[in-house]
Amino acid sequence: MSLKTIAVCNESELQDGQMKQVDFEGVGKVVLYRLNDTVHATSAFCTHYGAPLAKGVLTADGRVVCPWHGACFNVCTGDIEDAPAPAAIHSFKAVVVDGRIIVTADPSLTLKSNMSRSPKLLSTGVAGSGRSVVIIGGGSATFHAIESLREHGYSGNITVLSQETHPPIDRTKLSKALITDSSKLEWRTAADLKIKYGTTLRTGVTVTSVDTSSKFVVFDGGKESVSYETLILAMGGTPRRLPIPGSDLENVYTFRSIEDSKRVDAAAQEGKRMVVIGSSFIGMELVVAVAKRGLASIDVIGMEEHPFQNVLGKEVGQGLQKYHESQGVKFHLGTQVEKIIPSESDPSLAAGVVVNGQTLPADFIVMGVGVVPATEFLKQSGFQLEKDGGIKVDEYLQVQGKENIYAVGDIAWYPQQKTGESRRIEHWNVAGNHGRAVGRTIAGDRQPFAKVPVFWSAQGQQLRYCGLGANYDDIIIHGNPDEMKFIAYYVHRGEVVAVSSMQNDPVVSKASELLRLGLMPSPAELRAGKSLLSIDISTTPAKSRVESV
Repeated sequence: MSLKTIAVCNESELQDGQMKQVDFEGVGKVVLYRLNDTVHATSAFCTHYGAPLAKGVLTADGRVVCPWHGACFNVCTGDIEDAPAPAAIHSFKAVVVDGRIIVTADPSLTLKSNMSRSPKLLSTGVAGSGRSVVIIGGGSATFHAIESLREHGYSGNITVLSQETHPPIDRTKLSKALITDSSKLEWRTAADLKIKYGTTLRTGVTVTSVDTSSKFVVFDGGKESVSYETLILAMGGTPRRLPIPGSDLENVYTFRSIEDSKRVDAAAQEGKRMVVIGSSFIGMELVVAVAKRGLASIDVIGMEEHPFQNVLGKEVGQGLQKYHESQGVKFHLGTQVEKIIPSESDPSLAAGVVVNGQTLPADFIVMGVGVVPATEFLKQSGFQLEKDGGIKVDEYLQVQGKENIYAVGDIAWYPQQKTGESRRIEHWNVAGNHGRAVGRTIAGDRQPFAKVPVFWSAQGQQLRYCGLGANYDDIIIHGNPDEMKFIAYYVHRGEVVAVSSMQNDPVVSKASELLRLGLMPSPAELRAGKSLLSIDISTTPAKSRVESV
């Protein structure tokens, strides 16, 4: 490591509560932060997708939130605060000398190509004392649980049992970009998980039962088992198929895995006809992904009056619908599918979808109609499941009545931060933050889970959303959804509970912090034109601000 000490700017250029991106040695970038009288410095880019952190949100309790997807870091240490950050950022020494801010860093660590800090390696090796965590599942929650366990000092064995044939991947890119090579999406290679994280990764296996009395997980039809001290249930969801005639035909696809991506990618070729059943996020992201491929037709069937309406509201749904129609997409809304009809020449294949007595011709069909928790095998293992197959957990994400067993991600009914009511949320970031929280708890730092859900979607422009509740009775809109440039505030019982936006970064990142701190403006203030970005949360300690509200 070759350290250099460089004066990067005048102290007067950085006031309390401000952050500033500066050049380092003419080749790299560093972000400076001033909190009270102390200056901190980190690398300049989010380790998730490379967003410039200086365009994000700084809080008085030392958090910098990425402007794009809600990843969050500690400005004092560079450590991860919130998913989807897959790795920490670099932290550099910063001091003020004679009115100049001086940073000491290895110049190579200030480059965007080297923005991630190496994971903490197991300095003493894996303990052989019988301590062990077994994780069932191979998605976002699993990856972040592994990262968090090691980050917080857990030195026991970690075993992952995954039905998928590869290490955990960035699943969000499947529907957004139809990537078909898992190696391009892996957060860590299998070799890194084994060597750097001391993790045994068992892929392509199916868990059949859990013996909670003897603490064994049984898989591969009872042929194998592994013991655990602590168990994390992170199986995610299984895509639903509508119970209609023809739903099991060969070219009727659901979408969740690399294999699904390969099937849709192969089918979505020039001149082909695509029908999407479901007008929410997965289906509409796939529409965007294939829209430039020269398909003969793209038809979308939805039960809502406008796409996304249940989550985002009528005006936003209308705006997004208008965009997609400008790209040649035809909608059939406020309706349900009657049946899928087979081809006369090959009855194993679908030839069309019947809606309102009309047949929409199709060379392939995608069902984007939600998922069900992948928990069926737990019924015979003494677990109490909710009506939808989910599992109720407490504020620490521990399964009720089950010692040392946690449930995270799509399967978990967990208490909400503001209301305490249990909800099951199928968000990528929720799963990741669940994994991080459980890893921290198992490692010995037990804290209640309290994160504001954040998600995003590619819909011509990048849609951002954060919220503490799915219900709303009013919407306040700044801007114009028809122009794909807006901020929408969702109001429930007189309080703003969620915010969505397009082309207004970092508004949703700021909103997520205001919701976390209990400092969201009132609907009346927002109607009067108040901007979230004008609210100061970076100069006064967050704790005292919350106490004064």
